[in-house]
Amino acid sequence: MPKRSDVTLDLERRARIGLDESVFCRGKTPEQIAAILARLIAAKSPALLTRLDPKKLGALPADLRRRLDYDPASWTGFLGKRPKPRGKPAVAVLTAGTSDSAVAREAARTLQYYAVAVTEIGDIGVAGLWRLLKRVDEIRRHRVVIVVAGMDAALPSVVGGLVPGAVIAVPSSVGYGIAKGGETALNAALSSCAPGVTVVNIDNGYGAACAALRILGVRR
Repeated sequence: MPKRSDVTLDLERRARIGLDESVFCRGKTPEQIAAILARLIAAKSPALLTRLDPKKLGALPADLRRRLDYDPASWTGFLGKRPKPRGKPAVAVLTAGTSDSAVAREAARTLQYYAVAVTEIGDIGVAGLWRLLKRVDEIRRHRVVIVVAGMDAALPSVVGGLVPGAVIAVPSSVGYGIAKGGETALNAALSSCAPGVTVVNIDNGYGAACAALRILGVRR
């Protein structure tokens, strides 16, 4: 168990900016994660855990595991009661390909943690443009559209030229060789000629969801 000084929780973040502190589990030991969860439970504070891989989840004490609503597809966990989504979906989360689904699920789960209804639409990349065009009218009904794409990341630009809502591009690390682990996708998204496309860091589905929450003015 880490020393108390190893953990400094930001329990006032919700009052300050409307968003709870999340627990980024990559780089933390199971013991550190357990200590954080214990303190959150003592404070009666809900929390979103991201990048909690199954191995670390399995290393947590059984009583803590039982308290988590865990999604293995996105490596996210909810501590506390899962809220029910309110109203019609305000956010659409799109993926260019199935390989982008883990990042997209992280975005969707973050939104669900804040009770925001989400429409998830997968595998509509530009290699088969008809797949996007077939659903573009449905996508246009959302106030915010999160687009996860790797390789050349062309999809956010195409979506940005078709829908009126806010478009948030999430470059993913999917791709061969020159894709450079998402760097090419990031540069492509930043260079988009579609006006007003917002870009977050590589594979940062959580960050994209938080940007959407700020746009929508959602508070937990």
